[in-house]
Amino acid sequence: MAASEPKAATPGAADIVAYGEAMVEFNQTGEGGGRQYLQGFGGDTSNFAIAAARQGARVAYLSALGDDPYGAMLRRLWDEEGVDHTHVATDPAAFSAIYFVTHGERGHQFSFFRTGSAASRMAPATLPRAPIEAARVLHLSGISLAISPSACDAGYAAIDCARAAGTWVSFDTNLRLKLWSVQRARAVMSDVIGLCDICLPSYDDVVAITGLTEPDALVDHCLRLGAKTVALKLGEQGAIVASAHERHRIAPAACQPVDATGAGDAFGGAFVARLVAGDDLASAGRYAATVAALSTEGYGAVAPIPRAAQVRALTQAASHPAADRPRSAG
Repeated sequence: MAASEPKAATPGAADIVAYGEAMVEFNQTGEGGGRQYLQGFGGDTSNFAIAAARQGARVAYLSALGDDPYGAMLRRLWDEEGVDHTHVATDPAAFSAIYFVTHGERGHQFSFFRTGSAASRMAPATLPRAPIEAARVLHLSGISLAISPSACDAGYAAIDCARAAGTWVSFDTNLRLKLWSVQRARAVMSDVIGLCDICLPSYDDVVAITGLTEPDALVDHCLRLGAKTVALKLGEQGAIVASAHERHRIAPAACQPVDATGAGDAFGGAFVARLVAGDDLASAGRYAATVAALSTEGYGAVAPIPRAAQVRALTQAASHPAADRPRSAG
């Protein structure tokens, strides 16, 4: 399945199809003694999809929602963002998931209300295969596979469908140990890393499932498992992007961070969008690092994700950096 670039675009089809669970977010703002929350949106693969769409990619989403106000809010969001949700099912017997984000000395903390959600009831029998076959890239995450056994089976079915059609597979680890044990996460993620063309691990995730701590060793591990391209996200230390033939350390972009929620998803969406657009590995990595940095400058997982024009403007300004603008998240 290895290829140097994704297959040619199919007229009328999405470049990227993301599979997983979208959620409505309530993010603590710090106002009112910590009692005020900003309503936003989240769900790692939905964040990824929106980040890719804001960089100019044609994107579709595969999931399920409840027949409730939160599901309606998510559909309006995707309409506004240009993300095709034709193949997001409505499950009247279930609900759309929500979560809360609080902020403290240890960073941001998540509280999820998703057990039994519509997305967790997805299964191979209800998986729409046509959009996967027509897309250039299928994206999914560890969360896509962890929310339930049937959703995990559907994720594997999506991967099988993609590989048979010559569609690249993109995978973000996004480890959530509240959803499954580290033993199961290690087994499933290692397997899926070996099946993917683009692996988007976060440092803490792969440390937890491998026991390795040196960034280049983590990249090597993913490549040995079978991933064709690896973009290891290192937070405020930037990233490493690599294939079997090249490796680049990506410096963090300058930013003034207030909330890192969803920054890794923003990086992934931008990185894959730029690879689909034809960028080389290093260029896609630098672009994605800029997107991730800008996404930390506001509250919530979605609202601060920059659009392509903002990214280009910051990239151009980087040749004359302001002395008082701190370097941070990437």
